[in-house]
Amino acid sequence: MKGFGKFCVMPILAIITLAFASFANALPGNKVDNFVLLDHRGDAHELHYYRQSKAVVLMVHGNGCQIVRSNLEEFQQLRDSYAAQGVEFMMINSNAQDNRQSIAEEAAEWGIDLPVLEDEGQIIGKAMGLVRTGEVLVIDTKNWQIAYRGALSDRVDFERQKNQASKRYVKNALDAVLAGTPVQLTQVTSPGCLINYPEPSEISYADTIVPILQENCMACHVKSGIAPWAMTEYALVKGFAPMMREVLRTKRMPPWHTDPEIGHWQNNKSISIDDKRTLINWIEAGAPRGDGDDPLKKTPTLENSWALGEPDLIIDIPEFEVPANGVVDYQFPVVKNPLDRDVWVIAAAIIPGDPKAVHHILAGSSQREVLDEEVSDIFENFILTYAPGNESSFMPEGTGVFVPKGGVYQFQMHYTPYGKKSVDRSRIGLYFADAAPENFLREHVLVNTDIRIPANAERHEEHAYFDFWEDAIIYALFPHSHYRGRSSTFELVYPDGNKETLLSVPNYDFNWQRTYSLLEPKEVPAGTRMIHRTIYDNSSKNRGNPDPSSDITWGLQSEEEMLYGSMSFSWAKETTSAPIHRPGLTRISQIMGSWDRDIDGRVTQAELPDDVSPRARDNLLKFDKDADGGLNMAEFAEFMKRMRES
Repeated sequence: MKGFGKFCVMPILAIITLAFASFANALPGNKVDNFVLLDHRGDAHELHYYRQSKAVVLMVHGNGCQIVRSNLEEFQQLRDSYAAQGVEFMMINSNAQDNRQSIAEEAAEWGIDLPVLEDEGQIIGKAMGLVRTGEVLVIDTKNWQIAYRGALSDRVDFERQKNQASKRYVKNALDAVLAGTPVQLTQVTSPGCLINYPEPSEISYADTIVPILQENCMACHVKSGIAPWAMTEYALVKGFAPMMREVLRTKRMPPWHTDPEIGHWQNNKSISIDDKRTLINWIEAGAPRGDGDDPLKKTPTLENSWALGEPDLIIDIPEFEVPANGVVDYQFPVVKNPLDRDVWVIAAAIIPGDPKAVHHILAGSSQREVLDEEVSDIFENFILTYAPGNESSFMPEGTGVFVPKGGVYQFQMHYTPYGKKSVDRSRIGLYFADAAPENFLREHVLVNTDIRIPANAERHEEHAYFDFWEDAIIYALFPHSHYRGRSSTFELVYPDGNKETLLSVPNYDFNWQRTYSLLEPKEVPAGTRMIHRTIYDNSSKNRGNPDPSSDITWGLQSEEEMLYGSMSFSWAKETTSAPIHRPGLTRISQIMGSWDRDIDGRVTQAELPDDVSPRARDNLLKFDKDADGGLNMAEFAEFMKRMRES
């Protein structure tokens, strides 16, 4: 019996101790660290975004839990009654068995109109000590501490429900927080379904953590890399461990911002849920070193060499002196094409002169002289986007970019000062085909220069579209906006009316400009429409917003804004020996896609930009051959032709 008792009691004590340690991290009065999670609709939510609210209320959600379902109506009524008092209400699901699709189905079936945050990997739930679904947390945003946690009220219990609650715990806590008085009852046992967390296991620094760092972090965090510190030994990793936990929880690192539920991508720089959970668990356990050698001490210094071999042509980008501090406007250097022959570019690579200062580089070519007001237009012949981890690439198989002799190479340079003056001398290497490839690689920009984002607008949408007039093959997408960009999507609308989101970037970060190349090219039939949408946050909640009080319009500078989404593609029926691309029609489609505000395939007088002349505005309906009140593509092309002639 003594042996049996020892065998049973010790594991139970260990489990109790572990549960208490986790729960103690988020007892009333304890601080909740910042995090970013996507909800069941794919929208991103950052806890500290709601810093101007008086409180944030989270109910722990779980599919199939009757306690949650029974409390939904009361919780949503509470949300409605406090909506005007600066209180944010959301739900959070930390169940390992639930996923976004099943959560969305549960929300639709049970009429949940609140965001349900999906806690992938249970990282946030574990840190907050969530034990049962149905529990409610009231977070005071003055200090991000838990003012109350427990049951919503006494109306619902495990075995019974009352018609009305006699004790409204969350309401009382909210009233106290709003009044600035102490919460009298800070914790009440909550009924609900238990959340199942996996048993913790010992994590090896050398065998587990270092490979995760090498795979996910050390494209930048190496000697001579872009990151401010290099992962060269355990002591540095341990020292920065709290910061690593923070940037992982808030999705700032690794810098890959696609919705993981949508699309599959080449060179995917995201971190897997398992790796993220392992890394955070190791950090929260104190980042133990363990025994053995430190593999990081054997990591070589990043070398500035041509990853694809010696290029056929190397172009020195004009040097630029990067200041020690401040914000550097985008630079647009131009270099004359040194070759006296036509070439087909099938691959490119960029070696940054100062990897710490060079944030990203866009490269292209043009046959015409570049005017000052066109310095950002490098997509006449787009070649490559450089960013850490995307230093070189081949064009899609069977395609290339034709660069005739003469003309210029153009670059967009984004520099980020890091506390020390430097001179950047970046280079681009181009690789040529021996013969013309089968097809052209085309680039098109879905752009809207007539955007207007109202002052203090928290979620303002602008859009543009492009209609494929022939069968096409889509290879890559690139969303771009400035400080106010919040999220971006590319959506396909097929001729039969079916829709497909090709790319979603729910947590857009201006600091990282990414080209997202599809793992498998997307074939689309003629008549398919590509719609690019961006949501802007021009409110004071956006910490990067230079001026929430101003209406914002199109402009090159970062304090202005852009609706700008490029895509690389090929016409399926085009060959390099038989081109079918029509630049004029492409331009007409681009303009129509930015003017047609309701995306109905027609441009009306009311949709014309302000800078269209009164005469042209009055003449628009003369081109409305089918008398439907607006111009379709064919009619719009005739209208634009007449405008140019006049």
